[in-house]
Amino acid sequence: MTEDQKKKLTRLLEESTVQFDEPMDKHTTFRIGGNAECYVRVENVEELGALTDFCKREEIPFFFMGKGSNLLVSDNGISGVVATFGEKMCDITLHEDMIVAEAGATLSAVAGFALQKGLTGFEFAAGIPGSIGGAIRMNAGAYGGDMSQVVGWVRVLTPDGNIKTILGAHMEFGYRTSILKEIPYIVLACGIQLMPGDEKEIRLTMLELGARRREKQPLEYPSAGSTFKRPEGYFAGKLIEEAGCKGLSVGDAKVSEKHCGFVINEGEATAKDVQELIDQVRKKVYETSKVILEPEVIFVGD
Repeated sequence: MTEDQKKKLTRLLEESTVQFDEPMDKHTTFRIGGNAECYVRVENVEELGALTDFCKREEIPFFFMGKGSNLLVSDNGISGVVATFGEKMCDITLHEDMIVAEAGATLSAVAGFALQKGLTGFEFAAGIPGSIGGAIRMNAGAYGGDMSQVVGWVRVLTPDGNIKTILGAHMEFGYRTSILKEIPYIVLACGIQLMPGDEKEIRLTMLELGARRREKQPLEYPSAGSTFKRPEGYFAGKLIEEAGCKGLSVGDAKVSEKHCGFVINEGEATAKDVQELIDQVRKKVYETSKVILEPEVIFVGD
């Protein structure tokens, strides 16, 4: 970006926060990544539209992210503009028995809101460290539940600046995928359809799932969650352990000994370390089982 473009962008976004050369390790759960050339926390839909129009007009690379819970950002950083929703795009409200959540809201916040309202069906998401927008794009899930089961509709900003609503049935949800992986819509909000339930039972389920997560997953270390997608008919962690990769490390990137499906950052891991470790694990698993592991983590940057 030129200095003139930076000045124009700052003037354009009066209510949003614009930061230059922003370290991305502050914004990913992996705690890894070089600087974003420009990092924007967008506080309303109008400024998001203005930002996307500006980047298109000025031919500036644009990347929109959620809470950074499934990203591995390059050590060289990200050119152009990286945008995310700020605090004013995190509202959660109730319309009859449907929760309407803006895309910046966290899954844990929505799960807590559902608990308060005595609505069941979202307990699976309480411990997933991501935003509604990212969860819809990835069809995030855990413990037998996923977003496809509860999303009634999704409001999006299209590449040409229009706002449209897509029914959940038309989102083409699949295992860790949706139509948003093919079409660059930005999620603005969604309707989550739940059922009336018993508050005590909902709370108990959330506590039980939280305890299972803490027992089984290396939550004490930075990571991007499950590093690999589950191969059909297999479990990634079991294949990785059988391939002798438990505890395998490159620099400070390590295959968790608590759960082999997780690559963790033991302190000062770089994106290069993680990438090399992922490559080694995939090679060893293929040599052992002839199964090709597909990364679930998304690689971003230069």
